[in-house]
Amino acid sequence: MTGSPASGGHYGEDLFEPEHPQEAERIDAAALVYDPVTTGRLRALGAGQGGRCLEVGAGTGTVVRWMLEDAGAAEVVALDRDTGGLDSLTGPRVRVVTADLRDEGLDLGSFDLIHARFVLMHLPERRRLVSRLARWLNPGGWLVLGDAVDVPNSLDTSSAYRRTMDAMWQALRSTIGTDTSDIPAYPHFLREEGLQNVTGELLCPPLVAGGPLARFWSETWNRMRPALEETGHVDSAVIDEAVAYLASPRLAELGPGMMTAWGQRP
Repeated sequence: MTGSPASGGHYGEDLFEPEHPQEAERIDAAALVYDPVTTGRLRALGAGQGGRCLEVGAGTGTVVRWMLEDAGAAEVVALDRDTGGLDSLTGPRVRVVTADLRDEGLDLGSFDLIHARFVLMHLPERRRLVSRLARWLNPGGWLVLGDAVDVPNSLDTSSAYRRTMDAMWQALRSTIGTDTSDIPAYPHFLREEGLQNVTGELLCPPLVAGGPLARFWSETWNRMRPALEETGHVDSAVIDEAVAYLASPRLAELGPGMMTAWGQRP
């Protein structure tokens, strides 16, 4: 997927408004699955302990709390365009910043750990933003980026599940500029920024009927119904079938995964 979004829309405005009564629940369903992966990787890197950390796209604050309570960070800056889900984060070691990462006037200082998960994929300026985040690293600091990668079954082009998933990616692209095509290149981006000890990993968590990840996709598709149908690839009946499949014992899919790439400032 290339080019720029047709509408110039934004996550949280044109889709997935934070004030929606189910939005925090939708985000937390994904966090139940991906937080252990994220925190396990950060722990393995020894990142955060005693340092200054930046959580980009802090959401409901689950990773921020881990940085404060388990990783022992000296300070955590929680950045998001909408920080309504972070009201419970208080104390001298946390700073909540309501701002857009793309704001050229944004000056947050430097950090020993910067983490962004499921953020850059929604921003057409992602390559420039990787450069910006890398510049904010202290010597020895880690930049850890995580975004979605779909691994479709090439033998399935017509099931309700596949058609709905494909329509979702197209709708996200045309509505808010989401693009997952260059995410496998993240390790190369980090090397281009002069970072060392660069590598990456891809994890596709189990997609279990009725589990938190299935609930996340069900809620996502239901919330996107008008945009999905506008692609012309699915109608309401197809979406209903795909959502029902996610709760069915017949469910047997390798769902989209998360690629995490990391590198360290010399």
